[in-house]
Amino acid sequence: MLRKLIRHPSVLAAGAWLLGAYLAFVYRTTRWELRGYDAAAASVQANGAVILAFWHENLPLMPWVVLECRRRGLLRRGHVLVSHHRDGMFIGRAVARFHVELAYGSSSRGGAAGLIALARLLEARESVAITPDGPRGPRRQAAAGVAELAASSGKAVVPVAGRCRHAIGIKSWDRMEIPLPFGRAHVVAGPPILVPPGGGEAALPAIAAAMDAAADAADAAAGRARR
Repeated sequence: MLRKLIRHPSVLAAGAWLLGAYLAFVYRTTRWELRGYDAAAASVQANGAVILAFWHENLPLMPWVVLECRRRGLLRRGHVLVSHHRDGMFIGRAVARFHVELAYGSSSRGGAAGLIALARLLEARESVAITPDGPRGPRRQAAAGVAELAASSGKAVVPVAGRCRHAIGIKSWDRMEIPLPFGRAHVVAGPPILVPPGGGEAALPAIAAAMDAAADAADAAAGRARR
């Protein structure tokens, strides 16, 4: 009975609204540090758009990244690939207030439609974001979609990660943390990675390693152990 209740559309909608309101409060009360922005901005100027790639565990901080990049003029809109699963719909509702627009699909199984949508956005000079280990893992194992998207579009992959000094860990497959208000957060954008046409498979390990490096840098900046 309880499981059926929490899956009811109205309950999910209310939960998504509350999560979005909570994140907005956290963002307003947090002191932020963003590293590596200049290299990402230069890649946008050179290539028209970029592919922001972050591990699924970083989802709670990414709407702030979209807002900040919009404020700085790096993005016109934020386009994020999420799954058609109920979890993806919930995330979509929660981040709607942050000017995040969704492309539904997956970076792995059955994700062709979503990746095609992202490719069209990149062609229109719109930057996009993708979680290569989403929607359900394995954790920090990148699916091929991010590399193939970079190879076919000619746009650079910018690895992004963030960590808050104060957060609550939840028991999820990705070891996600929910940030707490009135804290300090550190967001790191790694050097852009260009993938030559046809070079997606060969580039995937380097992209995953760069995402891990960005995560390690964010951990170090926040004074936190690697989760």
